[in-house]
Amino acid sequence: MTAKPETIRRSLTDGPVVQAPGGLRALVRGSEVGLVGLAIVVGCLSGLAVSGMAWTTQALHRLFYGLVADGRLSAVPSLAPAVVLSVPVIGGIVLGLAIRFGNRFRRVPGRPVVDPIEANALHGGRLSLRDSTLVALQNLISNGCGASVGLEAGYTQISAGLASRLGLGFELRRSDMRVLVGCGAAAAIAAAFDAPLTGAFYAFELIIGTYAIASLTPVVAAALVGALVSRAVLPHPAGIVLDPTPPVSPGDYLPTIGLGLICAGLGILIMQTVTLAEASVRRSGLPTLARPALGGLLIGLLAIVASPQVLSAGHGALHLNLAQEGPVLGAGALIGLFCAKALASAISIGTGFRGGLFFASLFLGAIAGKVYAVLMPPLIATALPPTTYAIVGMSSLAVAVIGGPLTMTFLALEMTGDFPVTALVLVAVIASSLTVRKTFGYSFATWRFHLRGESIRSAHDIGWIRTLTVGQMMRRDVRTVRADTTLATFRRSFPLGSASQVVAVDEVGLYAGIVLVPEAHAAPIDEQAGATRVADILRCRGDMLLPQMNAKEAAALFDRTESEALAVVESRQTARVIGLLTEKHTLRRYSEELDRQRAATVGEVG
Repeated sequence: MTAKPETIRRSLTDGPVVQAPGGLRALVRGSEVGLVGLAIVVGCLSGLAVSGMAWTTQALHRLFYGLVADGRLSAVPSLAPAVVLSVPVIGGIVLGLAIRFGNRFRRVPGRPVVDPIEANALHGGRLSLRDSTLVALQNLISNGCGASVGLEAGYTQISAGLASRLGLGFELRRSDMRVLVGCGAAAAIAAAFDAPLTGAFYAFELIIGTYAIASLTPVVAAALVGALVSRAVLPHPAGIVLDPTPPVSPGDYLPTIGLGLICAGLGILIMQTVTLAEASVRRSGLPTLARPALGGLLIGLLAIVASPQVLSAGHGALHLNLAQEGPVLGAGALIGLFCAKALASAISIGTGFRGGLFFASLFLGAIAGKVYAVLMPPLIATALPPTTYAIVGMSSLAVAVIGGPLTMTFLALEMTGDFPVTALVLVAVIASSLTVRKTFGYSFATWRFHLRGESIRSAHDIGWIRTLTVGQMMRRDVRTVRADTTLATFRRSFPLGSASQVVAVDEVGLYAGIVLVPEAHAAPIDEQAGATRVADILRCRGDMLLPQMNAKEAAALFDRTESEALAVVESRQTARVIGLLTEKHTLRRYSEELDRQRAATVGEVG
């Protein structure tokens, strides 16, 4: 059942919002420079939030697993079995309690938390800072205990929540609010990977849903500031240093396209595996409070049987597998590691651990690329080293799961600084992205929206369509007639030119159909068989509009019924007529609103 609009609005606000002084509000609302200044503030806050979360999880890993100061959990060669089994289970118990008690602090308990993509697609950039903080804390617990989830979901959630709260304080317009939420997400990703271009295009492709000149400066400014703040607060791991890449020839592009297609299939399989894991856990009947603890036990067993590389997000494991001095594994061992990490991620998310697949998809893609490089030479001669294919696979699998072709291309560039490899990455990423769009149609985030019943394919602003309802557009002064009225009487009451359509109702006043006035005057009257009545010429007997339908749904019904006007009824159960809506008026209002939204996107709205 769809939540009522007032319930959704309550879930997007945390109570009274502290308003900025009037002069500052006017500066930000009336000047692009003011919005850029606010974006810089968002970048600073996001950089601090990301650094704090990263430091906290690393401290938890050191505390629970006994790591050295600069050690990474997923790069540890071995761990004590008792520790690997106990820590994720205890973390799962703590997370279950945190989720249970955290619901008490939410505005609308039980409703899914609105994430940045949904906020920008449906709610004009509004999302709850309180809910976002709870999600970030749960993500910290999940990653801190070793669950196979990344922190990127928590990073973008808390940063977008801060941006949204600032936007509300400055009473930003809908279009500016969406851009500011994109600034928060851009700064978060830029700070997480020390990659400003990656963060900026993450915002354009995944959070704002479009690129426009008006949004370029604030988004890039936020991404740059977020990366600089994070770099100043917390040391980042060194970038990936590749072996000298041989000159890339035209023949090298065909193998990379093949790897992109393979990664597209693997990405779809991973997303389906996560869905299967969630469905299996739900069908098991296990109490919600106990599910993360079970997931922690299974993850610990996988870490013992396969490798500690399945633990946490996989930052250490990624650098370990891409480093020149890293371990040399055969195809069989790499395939086993791929399956173990994919299964660990599916179990983690399926049993309720908070987090996403962003970094897991990067790590899995790197493994897939190395496997491809090991198995491919008998089929295709290539001079490129395995690490190059690992970088190509990393971006190709990530774009299949997360989306954002340019985001993943720039990530490869900023991590390696190698332009010839980046050209190969771009080709493979395009092949992977196109394949997923045409065969599956969803990224991991939009796939989860689809499972919830939300028709969101991207962050494009479709919320205005839902607010442009039939109830707002309909005409309430409806002319009605009893269905048992004779045509002769009808003609006297409604002469030609008086109206185009008249709504017919039955003897108790409920909707019966629509009478076209010209048709009623043209219909023959058979006096011998009895007076012809209005009921004999009714149209659209079972087709009616409801006031909560949006303009897009109404236009689809007009197209299906081939009618120029439809009656609006209170509900399908009572069918009491409350209005009339014409197709011409619907399309005109839809077109006007669409033009207004396009103007706002390119910055033409003052």
